[in-house]
Amino acid sequence: MRETSSRRRRPSVRRAVVAALSMTALAAAAAVTVVLPANAAAPPVPAGWSQVFLDDFNGAAGTGVNTANWQYTTGTSYPGGPANFGTGEVETMTADTANVSLDGAGNLRITPRRDAAGNWTSGRVETKRADFQPPAGGKLRTEARIQMPNVTGPAAKGYWPAFWMLGAPYRGNWWNWPGIGELDILENVQGINNEWATMHCGTSPGGPCNETSGIGGQRACTGTTCQGGFHTYAVEWDRSTAVEEMRFYLDGVNFHTVRANQVDATTWTNATNHGYFIILNVAMGGGFPDAFGGGPDAGTQPGYPMVVDYVSVLQSTGTTTPPTTPPTTPPATPPAGNRDAYTAIQAESYDEQSGTVKENTTDTGGGQDLGSLANGDWALYRGVDFGTGAAKQFYGRVASGAAGSVSGLVEVRLDSRTSAPIGSFAVANTGGWQSWRTVPANTTGVTGTHDVYLTFTSGQPADFVNVNWFDFGH
Repeated sequence: MRETSSRRRRPSVRRAVVAALSMTALAAAAAVTVVLPANAAAPPVPAGWSQVFLDDFNGAAGTGVNTANWQYTTGTSYPGGPANFGTGEVETMTADTANVSLDGAGNLRITPRRDAAGNWTSGRVETKRADFQPPAGGKLRTEARIQMPNVTGPAAKGYWPAFWMLGAPYRGNWWNWPGIGELDILENVQGINNEWATMHCGTSPGGPCNETSGIGGQRACTGTTCQGGFHTYAVEWDRSTAVEEMRFYLDGVNFHTVRANQVDATTWTNATNHGYFIILNVAMGGGFPDAFGGGPDAGTQPGYPMVVDYVSVLQSTGTTTPPTTPPTTPPATPPAGNRDAYTAIQAESYDEQSGTVKENTTDTGGGQDLGSLANGDWALYRGVDFGTGAAKQFYGRVASGAAGSVSGLVEVRLDSRTSAPIGSFAVANTGGWQSWRTVPANTTGVTGTHDVYLTFTSGQPADFVNVNWFDFGH
């Protein structure tokens, strides 16, 4: 969630088409009723960590939140702040237990509702505390176990659940976003089986943090969908590393990391030299849903809650092992050192990414490709094993339907997104977004095991390439 009147970079026309196709597929899926676990408890505190905040949402069914921990944010804006919370969302937030209440089974439910006149209400609660930050040389982990609103397809149009944090200086100012920082631990729209995680900072629009998009990553829920069951969402703010970083997790898998050296020192300091507060809410409509098909309409079904089992904040003063929650299913990506550089690496099997979209491909072998790639986008593939014989060739399976004046570079970098490319090739229109060709490039000799980044550079803002797979040769 972002507190600004121009929330998120709209996808290009082609990105919007991909999203629309995804929504068409989702429309065929019927909502499934899920039996919620009874009074599930937060995990025990690991050795070396201490609990600084916990709400298990235990209480009688139909009662409100514990107001020693939380405060309700009501209406359509903060007093004197941007209208519609700066996002274009259309609901009115209330403290009514019809919108925000405990369910008696250890869960908080935030439920959007629509009245007979078509007006939407929902709920937004924030921690009273706004001092959550790691100690010097330590870590802070903010985590929640959540089931997103269990609704998909056209019935989910406009739904926007979120679990996120804002920098404390925002309280009482309401106009200093994004400089004071924002950590979106979980965002979801339109009932898509996907989590978006983002850090916002710097200035808007544009600036060092690419606002209003921010520095983001995404990952699909596995095992059960994000809507079909509970999953654990977390951010770990780490000041114990040589370079301070924010690590985002889904079910214990670190799928997105933002490091201090990705932006200038002033931007990072302004975003992190203070505490944060935590927010849980379900918005209806706004900039993010607009980018994936629009806000609620007559086909949107009210009454599907975001269900929160617990919110936990842990603190560590040293370099202890991160208290990751075990994944509910094995990670979809191979472990470090288990990717063969000389066998095709599917582009959609990334470990982290920014700005990309997965889509079905008509290329030989079918499956998916990584699409909508434009200047500044990237994808990370951990643990690529080059062996002892130096790799001197890079091959990319690419397609492009870019306009005649649009082209760009597909670059390979090792171990850091800011390291110099070891090889690259240029791509322009190949005859269509599914008109595939394999393009070779020379690389400096590479041995051993490395994290491989594909980065995409262009002098124009438009999408310029799709990638189906890549590999290396001697």
